[in-house]
Amino acid sequence: MAALTLDRNPCVLLVETDEVLAGHLSMDLKSSGYEPIVASNIATGQHLAHELQPALIVIDRMLGGESGLSLCSHIRSVGSRVPVLLLIGRDTVDDRVACLEAGADDYFLKPYRTEEFLQLVRLYLQPDTSSNHQLRFGDLVLDLASRRALRNGRAIDLTMKEFELLKYLMEHPREVLTREQILENVWGYDFLGESNVIEVYIRYLRLKIEDEGEKRLIQTVRGVGYVMREA
Repeated sequence: MAALTLDRNPCVLLVETDEVLAGHLSMDLKSSGYEPIVASNIATGQHLAHELQPALIVIDRMLGGESGLSLCSHIRSVGSRVPVLLLIGRDTVDDRVACLEAGADDYFLKPYRTEEFLQLVRLYLQPDTSSNHQLRFGDLVLDLASRRALRNGRAIDLTMKEFELLKYLMEHPREVLTREQILENVWGYDFLGESNVIEVYIRYLRLKIEDEGEKRLIQTVRGVGYVMREA
């Protein structure tokens, strides 16, 4: 029966063992027009992620002795591209990188703050108003409707943040973009302190778009940033 309600509002799957926090999250999401579904453990989270095909998944990194990172990794391992947000208790470089390497699109630092959380949710669930066209650079094509890349006829699945990063680079071909420009335009907010979040995503993009040994297109400008150009 739950699936019948999902047609009206975007479904947000919450994987959270803390009943109080799950209640706050659910109430805030529902009041903002979303349909929250709560899973209290990883097994249920895996099942609902597959059955419901939610628009967004929010996972607490700490799930009563289990790691939310493993659930995130599983979701990505089965080919799902649904945006995944991780709730984390610490904000260190290692924590950020662990979240990203597990396949998360973003993270939210606890303690929970309603407006900041909902702002992040809206960022990922805002309607796609981009026109149905493509960006091209060399033999790489980025389809803005499907959010997929194509290279030499090979379809490449991208997470939300991978897509946004590649799109930003391809919108500014042969223009050197600083790390600060990339953070501001792709992530939309400043990271505190030093972070190698961009490097992590650049590495993922290179692995995907150079999977068949194709020529490198994303070049590193040491000490400055990155540029989309032929070597």
